[in-house]
Amino acid sequence: MTPRTLFRALALAETITWTALIFGMVLKYVLVVTDVGVSLGGALHGFFFLAFAASAVVVAVNQRWDARTTLIALASAVVPYATIPVERWLERRGSLKGGWRREATDDPRDSALASRMLRWALANTVLFAAIAVLAVVAVFAALLVLGPPGGGEA
Repeated sequence: MTPRTLFRALALAETITWTALIFGMVLKYVLVVTDVGVSLGGALHGFFFLAFAASAVVVAVNQRWDARTTLIALASAVVPYATIPVERWLERRGSLKGGWRREATDDPRDSALASRMLRWALANTVLFAAIAVLAVVAVFAALLVLGPPGGGEA
């Protein structure tokens, strides 16, 4: 899996789960049928929101994005359906080109902590993937314990 395919897959998943959440909200607040859609759609969307954000940071380090580009990618998850146009924009700019940077180069940015951590993660892919999934699950679980945004039911 390349940085491009990882970012694209999670951008799509994040968009799909926005649809599930919005559909659930229509069922709950407009049609007043059930809140199951919000519970399920919200949980799925929350998980993929976190996964997309984590992948955006990893891809940003790998692709050497500047802070502005990284913030645009992260912010796109907050606006419904924005991850797809942002992914397309990054693709057109060439910001998703290439593979994973597994080796250090003469580029001074390769000595930065984030780049060294990325190379470690790429050298220990299974361990890193397990740690990343556990981190996303832990944050997700903590957020579930805290409750929904806005402090509860409307």
